[in-house]
Amino acid sequence: MVTEFVVTAGEQPKRLDVFLVNREPNLSRSALQRLIGQGRVRINGQVVKPSQKIKPGDNIAFDIPKAEPLELKGEAIPLEILYEDDVLLLLNKPSGLVVHPAPGHWAGTLVNALLHHFQTSGGTVSTIGGKERPGLVHRLDKDTSGVMVIAKTDQAHRALSAQFKLHTITRVYEALITGVPKKGHGLIELAIGRDKKERKKFSAHTARPKESVTEYKVDHRFGKLAAHVLLYPRTGRTHQLRVHLTSLGHPILGDQTYGGKKVCEVEGVEIPRVMLHARTLGFRHPSTGEFHEYTKHFPTDMEQVVQALDALTPPPSAKKS
Repeated sequence: MVTEFVVTAGEQPKRLDVFLVNREPNLSRSALQRLIGQGRVRINGQVVKPSQKIKPGDNIAFDIPKAEPLELKGEAIPLEILYEDDVLLLLNKPSGLVVHPAPGHWAGTLVNALLHHFQTSGGTVSTIGGKERPGLVHRLDKDTSGVMVIAKTDQAHRALSAQFKLHTITRVYEALITGVPKKGHGLIELAIGRDKKERKKFSAHTARPKESVTEYKVDHRFGKLAAHVLLYPRTGRTHQLRVHLTSLGHPILGDQTYGGKKVCEVEGVEIPRVMLHARTLGFRHPSTGEFHEYTKHFPTDMEQVVQALDALTPPPSAKKS
C-alpha cells in the first residue's frame, strides 16, 4: 500500500526516520529504517537514506508491504497466575513484557505465553479479539507491571468488556513520581488524544480530545524528591495516567517519553523503567455476578527504588519538648 503526503509548512527540519516514526505510530523506527533501506520510501521521487533531512514542501511516498497472515505460536514464557477458572484468568504481568504482537514484537509477548498455557492445560480462550489478541479485554503498556484479566470464553469477554466500557471496573494503580504534589489528594480532569505532532504520544494538543479523569492520592513522600501515589482512573484512555501526572508537573519516574531524561535518575539513583504498577483489579464475575477483587503490590524493581529513595530522605526533625 503506497501512502503519499506533503510535509507541511510549520514542520521543523529533522531526519526522515524520526519524522515518520512520529507520523506512523504503528511502525517502529527500526521497521521504518528497513523500509527506507529497501527503497520503499522516496522523497520527491528519489530513494534516500534514513538520515535524510525533510523540509516543508517535500513530497514523501512510502510503500508498506502487505502483511502476511500472522500465525501465532505458543511460547513457554513463565506466567504468574493469580486465579483461574473455566471462564477467566487473572495474572500479574511483569514489566518488559509486550501484551500482544505488533510490528517489532511478533513473538515473546503475553499472547504467546497465554497460547502455550492454554495449549498445555487444555483450556479455551476467547476469540473476540481475533488471532492477534485472543482473550485480551484490556492491556497494559510494555513497561507497566500488574494485574490483568483474560477472558477464556466469548461470553466472559463480552461481560468484562461491558464493565470496562461502563467504568464499573475497580482499578487502582500505584506510581513513583518526581517531586510532591501540593495537594495530597486531587482530581485531574484533562481531555487527551493522540498528539498532533508526535504521533506516539498522547496529550491535550490533539484534534480529537476525549474526556479523561484521574483521581490521585499521595501515599508517601520522599522528602521533596519524589512521592508514591495511588491512582484511581475513572476513564481508560491510552497513556492517561502518564499524561495526567505530567500535566500536574510530576511525571512518573523513568517515563522518558513524557518526562525526558531527567526523570530516569534521582540523586544518583537510576530508574530502570516507568515506575507504574496496576495494583488492584475488581469486577463482577461473568458467570456468578459476584464481585471479585485482586491486589498485587509493586514488584522488586520498584521496591528497590523505594528503598533507595528512602535512604536519600532525611529523617523528620525531632519535635521540641
